Amino acid sequence: MNYKCFDVEITDMVAQVRMIRPEKANSMIPEFWKELPEIINDLSDQGEARVIVISAEGRHFCSGMDLSAFAGDSAINMESSKFPSRTRASFRSTALRLQRSFSCMEESRLPVLVAIQGACVGGGIDMISAADLRYATSDAYFCIAEINIGMTADVGTLQRMPKLVPEGVVRELAYTGRKMNAAEGKDRGFINEVYETHEELLAAVNEVAREIASKSPMAIWGTKQSMNFSRDHSVADGLEYIATWNAAMFDMDDMGEAFVASSDRRDAEFPNHLRSRSDL
Repeated sequence: MNYKCFDVEITDMVAQVRMIRPEKANSMIPEFWKELPEIINDLSDQGEARVIVISAEGRHFCSGMDLSAFAGDSAINMESSKFPSRTRASFRSTALRLQRSFSCMEESRLPVLVAIQGACVGGGIDMISAADLRYATSDAYFCIAEINIGMTADVGTLQRMPKLVPEGVVRELAYTGRKMNAAEGKDRGFINEVYETHEELLAAVNEVAREIASKSPMAIWGTKQSMNFSRDHSVADGLEYIATWNAAMFDMDDMGEAFVASSDRRDAEFPNHLRSRSDL
């Protein structure tokens, strides 16, 4: 399928999802918000891929939402002196719809890795905060830019980033709109690793992706589900959840293959996820 904002291919069970509007710094136009969840959900449902890597062409990873592209949307292009209740409701509906474009990354059966270079601003941080793992080049920087245009970030940064970075740091970034460079991002725990060049970044991220893809897809899915649940619940609730998950989803065949492969000194071979929708 052809997309306006993305190119998608699957190689060795790793889905490469590339943003392809470098001339516009991969800004988020209306098509972006429709295409991304469609891609993520389809990859998760199909079962052919085991890991998703999101990257971007050009100098910058993402310059955030392209407000000019939304100029005709009454939910965004509003008169501050006239803001009727129906327009407020429309604004709320738009925000909830945009949020879903990133929540699907958390809900996917597949781990989502992002490779970031240059600017990652506004909606770009909303997106990468919903990913499982984040890697960057040394020239990357991050900015919760919404405060600089007189609005509050509303697509996920303020909810997810404090789970990854000390809350005081997020508050400072959100209140001031200052840039956080890649080195600080790694020091704060937001970025897993930093690389000098884009080529080194992509090579390293894909090496991690291939390593994840070599593991049992069911075990990876269970790990992601359990960690996401435990992040938002008490330890006791998290323990209850994983006990129930394993009771229902534990795959003895995958464990058996892992033990036999180890004994035979070979790589384990696990089946892919079953398709999760009958219409695929």
